Amino acid sequence: MTGKILNHRAEGPLTAPPLLLGPSLGTSIALWDDLAPELSVTHSVVRWDLPGHGGSPGHLIGPGATVADLAGLVLKLADVLGIERFAYAGVSLGGAVGLHLAVHHSERLTSLAVICSSAHFNGSKPWEERADLVRREGLATVAASAESRWFTPGFTVPALVEDLRTADPAAYAACCDALATFDIRDRLASISAPTLLVAGREDPATPPAHLREIADAVAGATLVEIPGASHLAPAQRPDAVLTALRTHLSGDAGRGMEVRRQVLGDEHVDRAQARQTSFTARFQDFISRYAWGEIWTDPTLTRRERSLVTLTALVAHGHLDELAMHVRAARRNGLTPEEIGAVLLQTAVYCGVPAANSAFAVAQRVLAEDDGAPSE
Repeated sequence: MTGKILNHRAEGPLTAPPLLLGPSLGTSIALWDDLAPELSVTHSVVRWDLPGHGGSPGHLIGPGATVADLAGLVLKLADVLGIERFAYAGVSLGGAVGLHLAVHHSERLTSLAVICSSAHFNGSKPWEERADLVRREGLATVAASAESRWFTPGFTVPALVEDLRTADPAAYAACCDALATFDIRDRLASISAPTLLVAGREDPATPPAHLREIADAVAGATLVEIPGASHLAPAQRPDAVLTALRTHLSGDAGRGMEVRRQVLGDEHVDRAQARQTSFTARFQDFISRYAWGEIWTDPTLTRRERSLVTLTALVAHGHLDELAMHVRAARRNGLTPEEIGAVLLQTAVYCGVPAANSAFAVAQRVLAEDDGAPSE
């Protein structure tokens, strides 16, 4: 398939939720260098290059190309990689691709983040003129003014400017054709994916008003404005963009964290979070997303019933530290000390008397501490 699909880079565990990252016109996958490694802690990240940019072949699109054509290439890439549904985040033209996917291929998206982009790009004329210029003279003139369009005064990322200088002029011009005809304003209300809009407050190309227009039209959308950022916010203010994306992408982990706190208590969860390191971050996310965000939120069993099951399993495997934590959780879930004792008594039959003996000692200590009485 080399030469027939978009150049891409995959990062993160294959079992994690997929996240596709789209670039701005004139840049490459390098636009995400400061964010992709962090996002890949919790997601299977795939960032891709536009045709004629970075490592993608220019022949994938031609004159008169549309955003729909680019979206088709992204779906083809996802299909080749075996990705059925995915979260998507894109910058500028990459964001327009995300909007098209959300409107026309909603079944493929789990969530959408549109960064420094728009539902329209100020009409066709400026893009037609730029495409004509690039086809005649190449990219030197456009590259010379890139810093003023992309960044606030005094800031630059030379590698991204070099991406523009070395892009394929014909493919770049075809991308300009796509921007010239893009206008999806009349379809925004049909977007159903959870949507985040990120605006650079100093962005002259797609100012905050453009993102606000999308936020006002898409039900439940969130708008974040980043001060001190121009058009390429992920390169200029990566920490702020990363924070917004993490919150948006939390999904089951966000719901799971809420349930985890309700069941285990804020004090326990805060301690666990304080001990988290880059080495343990994926495991902590797994716990929040899978154990608490999927299993404990399943309405088939009540939380009381889940506590009964959990206590029994912990006794059976001798996980006494976890047992202490879940005795407290069982009390929060409404079990009385008598009910907890009945569970442990039954474990003596099915898990063994020594296991139950140890469990009773742990439970007695925990219940005594919670009652404020000294334990024997």
